[in-house]
Amino acid sequence: MKDLIFSLKRSSLFQLKTELDVFLAHNTEEKVCDFKVKGSWFERSCVIYAGESLNIVAQMQKKDTAQSIMFGKDNFMVTVYPNVDYAFIVALIVILDKINKRQKK
Repeated sequence: MKDLIFSLKRSSLFQLKTELDVFLAHNTEEKVCDFKVKGSWFERSCVIYAGESLNIVAQMQKKDTAQSIMFGKDNFMVTVYPNVDYAFIVALIVILDKINKRQKK
């Protein structure tokens, strides 16, 4: 696909915590992921790593506020490290949120 930016795959079929491998469009062999997302919706947080390393590129905590509880409006506190695309990180967090909401149903 010409317009593909990245793709996601679960790191394994059976997971207690969500773990996603992210492959950028040029990584067609998908042998090693470009980014890894490790999230725990129970703890309402996730960490995004560069590839298989322990180098953190972004972190997210979901905040519970009166507004989020009463009106269902989620609040996220996101830290994006230098030289990392903010829009890319937001896209990953939105996808992770959708995956976890679907799993709850």
